[in-house]
Amino acid sequence: MLRLMLLRHAKSDWSDEGAHDHDRSLNTSGWKAAARVGAHIHQHHMHPKLILCSTALRTRQTLMEVMPYLRNDTRIQLLRDLYNSSEGDYIDAIRAYGGGFDTILIVGHNTAIQDTALELTGKGNPEYIHQMQSKYPTGALAVIDFEEHRWSEIECKKGRIVSFFQPRHLQAVSGS
Repeated sequence: MLRLMLLRHAKSDWSDEGAHDHDRSLNTSGWKAAARVGAHIHQHHMHPKLILCSTALRTRQTLMEVMPYLRNDTRIQLLRDLYNSSEGDYIDAIRAYGGGFDTILIVGHNTAIQDTALELTGKGNPEYIHQMQSKYPTGALAVIDFEEHRWSEIECKKGRIVSFFQPRHLQAVSGS
């Protein structure tokens, strides 16, 4: 079985109107939300073996807040191809980098994160699917399981959504 976790970066700061989009950082609530997501991943034992993360500053900062809650042996691959791309690009990255890893976390951007989740999900809790269709807010995480044993074998609409949560529904982490 394979598990794919799709995390949209946490809320970013729009106060610097002259900043290049790739260089926008998280805002205060984004930093806190990312830590809550990391704690939730840890509490539910959803430790990825491979992380594919966009090179954009806000995705790297989101990952930085999640990392303390993950195992030290997690491999991280930063990919510029995950910035300003489509669900097809995300699925290609999963197939290209997935190799022998059974659990992958992608930290990326909308609309590609939302479109990837919807493109790959065909089974599971209909409420999660409805929530993802309605809105995939910053910091939201979808967890999708596949019966296949290789990432190269995954197909559209064959995944089963097992979880979809948003940071605002999670308890604050102490110190945040």
